[in-house]
Amino acid sequence: MAKLRNVLITGGAGLIGEVLNKNLSDRYSLSSLDLRESAGMPSFVADLSDLDAIAPAFEGQHTVVHLAADRRAYSDWSSTLDNNIVSTYNVFEAAKRAGVKRVIFASSNHSQGGFYLDAPWKHVAAGEFDKLEPGYRLVDEDDRIRPDGYYGVSKAFGEAIGSYYDDYHGISSIHLRIGWVISDDDPTFSPFALSLWLSHRDTAQAVAKAIDAPESLRYAITYVTSDNKWKIFSIDRAREILGYEPEDAAGSDWEDRDPPVRDR
Repeated sequence: MAKLRNVLITGGAGLIGEVLNKNLSDRYSLSSLDLRESAGMPSFVADLSDLDAIAPAFEGQHTVVHLAADRRAYSDWSSTLDNNIVSTYNVFEAAKRAGVKRVIFASSNHSQGGFYLDAPWKHVAAGEFDKLEPGYRLVDEDDRIRPDGYYGVSKAFGEAIGSYYDDYHGISSIHLRIGWVISDDDPTFSPFALSLWLSHRDTAQAVAKAIDAPESLRYAITYVTSDNKWKIFSIDRAREILGYEPEDAAGSDWEDRDPPVRDR
């Protein structure tokens, strides 16, 4: 049997790390780098803000999937700086030193979240579907960077530093603007969740497509959500350059309730 490709997941003990381990452990040799051990994966325990401490985890890895961050959409500056900006620099720098071929960066719709202020997209977020014209335009990767908080700023930073490490250090980077991965995989608690939902199996597919993308794909930014009826962001580019074809789709029905505890 051919040797499985070594893939390191930062934040492997988190929700998306668990989803990837469940769905992709037979396809890649996965390991985790996190502040705690990940059940079911070889684990490196270290703080990503400490470059020397995390360096051993990168040795022998082909690809790094960088998920770890303060994931609060409105994280404060101090935490964002340490956990999202310094840590992302450390991931790319450790990858460079270890000869990693590709970094897959978990970016976010919040890098363009300012579009939620404007019609028609504010109507999607509010569940005012009757105010939407057929064929309304979707926000895509060519629209301006428009963060809605320091978290979104940090995701735009990750996309920028990935471009730098590709051009000057030879590390391919694919930046997935991941939608809302929900712990119980049920987006029907809000219209915003219906729009942004990325199901567990579509999450695994998108990451696998990025890992397996040809070496000629040096740098890319793509949105990845499930094929939801009411979108804000286009997933056409992910389809085009990654061959991503979502299997799931959220519809129009929702009831106003709190998200699962793990997602609050």
